[in-house]
Amino acid sequence: MIYNNLDIDLLRTLEVATDLGAFVKAASHLGRSQSALSLQMKKLEELVGRPIFKKQGRGIVLTDVGDVLLGYARRILALNDEALSVARGIATSSFLRLGLPHELAERWLASVLRMFHQAHPSVQLEAHIGRGRDLREKAALGEIDLALSFGAIGLSSWTPDILAQFPMVWIAAKNFSIDPSRPLPLALLAAPCLFRQHAMDSLDQVGRSWRITFTSPSLTGLWGAVEAGLGLTLRSRIGVPSCLVELDPVRMGLPQLSTVPLSLCRSPNGGAPARDVLQSILVELLLHNPPEGLNPLPRTAA
Repeated sequence: MIYNNLDIDLLRTLEVATDLGAFVKAASHLGRSQSALSLQMKKLEELVGRPIFKKQGRGIVLTDVGDVLLGYARRILALNDEALSVARGIATSSFLRLGLPHELAERWLASVLRMFHQAHPSVQLEAHIGRGRDLREKAALGEIDLALSFGAIGLSSWTPDILAQFPMVWIAAKNFSIDPSRPLPLALLAAPCLFRQHAMDSLDQVGRSWRITFTSPSLTGLWGAVEAGLGLTLRSRIGVPSCLVELDPVRMGLPQLSTVPLSLCRSPNGGAPARDVLQSILVELLLHNPPEGLNPLPRTAA
């Protein structure tokens, strides 16, 4: 089926000409010649296939078909104007992109969003959930405005601000046992991953043999494999499922672990006031309501 589409410009002319009662006035209002408007209305009549105007004395009035068409024209024009207004408003409104690692997003993001929305309800937020390295790179390249990430590796001379130290722990299923005579089975996130590398390096340093039994690009997949007993893993205490436990390194013959920094990464493109507010909320929550297992560093005045 071939559809004929009504031209918005023709409908606009119909509305103005009808409201002003004459083509002369409508032409002046729209900044066009009277002959141009007459041609437009003729084109509209041809499109409809019926007369929409009739003469009445020296003026013009709508036919029954014209009355019906005008009603639809007003509705179409109102929707057209509303669509443009909303689209332009979205394009020009404040827009902020926040990056968080999976652990913080699952247990902590709701508090951040709630506090920020109360302060800036008109700002549109976009959350990027991912790995620390990816988040730092996106922030350095200006692809996100603000990010929290594990690790403090910057790009060239760009250095993130370390906010907290994050304890790393060995995690396994509750009934998991270790056979000292066999390589230690590891379930890890796919490379590149800071926790993955630290697990392998720490075992190499104490001369403990190991083998990778499972890899996954997602934290959900990793937790599932650890729960199934495929191996132990090295992560943080944040967001560990209740079905898993933290292993005692001394009792299980595992190397002691250090901490990893939690860094605040800002885009180098400059900051809007809304970004400063979001940064203040992140720091405030870390200091006074940190996720379980996170040790905030004392903040000093700049």
